[in-house]
Amino acid sequence: MRRLPSLAPVVVCLVLGGCGVNQQSRQEAAASTAPIRIELDTKNPSMSFGLLSRGEERTIFKPGFGRNGVTCAGSRFEEGYTPLGRFKVNAILSGDRFVMDPALVAQSGKSEAELRKTLFRNMNAIDFNGDGETGEYGIGYISLAPVDSVKQPFAFNTYNGKFRWYSFAIHGSNNDQRIGQKVTGGCVNVTEPDLKILLSSVKLGDEVVINATGPCTP
Repeated sequence: MRRLPSLAPVVVCLVLGGCGVNQQSRQEAAASTAPIRIELDTKNPSMSFGLLSRGEERTIFKPGFGRNGVTCAGSRFEEGYTPLGRFKVNAILSGDRFVMDPALVAQSGKSEAELRKTLFRNMNAIDFNGDGETGEYGIGYISLAPVDSVKQPFAFNTYNGKFRWYSFAIHGSNNDQRIGQKVTGGCVNVTEPDLKILLSSVKLGDEVVINATGPCTP
């Protein structure tokens, strides 16, 4: 996959330390004003980066991604792979924020009030590896739906006794040392300071574009 042309100047500016790119993750966040762009480097994951635009302000963040690599845009979803392509935010979940597409709320079979109270807490209490570790979504979860017609395996279900929303997402981690590596089940993970900004900046329907250097799995 080729790089997004519009991201090349950002990389140059980042290296030179200019162009007004603000990398202070702890500042107050405003609403995003352009698609969030994530560029994954399959050969050197630590060089991957994301770009959040808020008016004239640009925030660079570091993402982690699928342990097996990436699947080509418009192809498929598979465990261990991060899909490339265009996506739209359909839910924003955290300890203090709940926003979800009304169609998903209806699909859940539960009231919005119940989901707001329990959904993210339940999801973040799951011990996925059976090693006693929980909190694998960190402080929040930004659910993403593909813009094209790729078949989605996403659904509400019960996992290890916990009711959850299963989807592709940008989320946090219980270990920020994992960020910038190929270690996830397919989702994009980011550090807690960066996720705080994303959680307060994104809104339903915002677009996220994920691209990559190097080969993708069809």
